[in-house]
Amino acid sequence: MERLLTHFQRYIPLIEDEKRLLEPRVRARKIKRRQMILQEGFVCKHYTFVVEGCFKMYGVDDKGYEHNIQFAAEGDWIADIGSFHSQKPSRLFIEAIEPSEIIQIEQQDLYFLYINIPKLDRIFKVIIENKFVELQNRVLQAFSSTAEQRYLSFLEQYPHLTNRLPNTQIASYLGITPEFLSKIRKNLSRK
Repeated sequence: MERLLTHFQRYIPLIEDEKRLLEPRVRARKIKRRQMILQEGFVCKHYTFVVEGCFKMYGVDDKGYEHNIQFAAEGDWIADIGSFHSQKPSRLFIEAIEPSEIIQIEQQDLYFLYINIPKLDRIFKVIIENKFVELQNRVLQAFSSTAEQRYLSFLEQYPHLTNRLPNTQIASYLGITPEFLSKIRKNLSRK
């Protein structure tokens, strides 16, 4: 709970009464490596804050290939926002890459918190806007950047994950093969 409060503190500090309202509305969980917190076909029921560990959000194409959309590690949020708000089945998976500790907030609890702690409404608006900007930049890069430029951008966005993720996960995120990623890394190390 303390890490979540520290996270919110970066935006707007909560007073003691607000902290007391928040605490019963969140749930802490321990997650095993490779455990799913969302599967395709199910409704996303939580916004998930990563206390420790790392997650990937991905879709699977018709040929069975995974396409990583997002990574979330300590201090970050992950959810299929479309499924969460529409309450429609997700087309995505969210899976733990490492053993993890998380804090989750269900939809009705989040809406309760928005009404009773208006600061949280503002905080989540900023969090979601930042995620939207990341997504816009990623889409733009897919159209206009080389694989090497996308990799350099990945290093900038996720510097703490470079050594924690296998090449296959990073390559999937970049839309390239692991072999091509190895070639990019080799070329960059020579420069």
